[in-house]
Amino acid sequence: MSDQPGGRLNVGVIGAGPVGTVLGEALAGAGHQLVQGLPQDVLAEADLVLFAIPAEEISNTVAGYAKAGLFKPGQLVAHTAGEFGIEVLQPAVEQGVIPLAIHPAMTFTGTQVDHARIRESYFGVAAPEVALPIAQALVIEMGAEPIVISEEDRKIYFEAISVANNFSKLIVNQSIGLLESIGIEHARVVLGPLIRSAVEEALADGHTPINPEELLK
Repeated sequence: MSDQPGGRLNVGVIGAGPVGTVLGEALAGAGHQLVQGLPQDVLAEADLVLFAIPAEEISNTVAGYAKAGLFKPGQLVAHTAGEFGIEVLQPAVEQGVIPLAIHPAMTFTGTQVDHARIRESYFGVAAPEVALPIAQALVIEMGAEPIVISEEDRKIYFEAISVANNFSKLIVNQSIGLLESIGIEHARVVLGPLIRSAVEEALADGHTPINPEELLK
């Protein structure tokens, strides 16, 4: 393991997109040391390997690295995909790693705005019971709040996150288009206060069963 002082880790991020970049920077800001280089070098040196790659690539990528014998016993291996818990890391677990699932429930822009949004966000975490405090601590160090999601609840969790994200974007996009079609300039500015207040009201009210007929009124 790392000889970093104070329990700091050597962290290797696999994935060059905004999620991996921002989370890597957040972990570095918490005092951890980022490991640079090719994937095989990263895996050789890292105490914590964070796979921030598309969800559909995780299974084959982890299995390939496991087959090549690149994981180390006792190494922390995490992924950021919302749809998976720790089962997708099983090939690495068979080589003695400690699996973690750390999903940021937020949209990344690839800008400095993301760092502020992390501090307002929740991360869905999963890990073996003995390692769950590690996953929670990493999230807290990045400035977010961890929520534990069990393997059996993962599908519902991801559906809720996806619906909130994708449906909201779709509705906003449609509303902007309708206003622009009748010649209203700055439609986004016009809709902004309405959308924000509507979301705040919905969050304050919480969940209530929806009558489809009410949506047509």
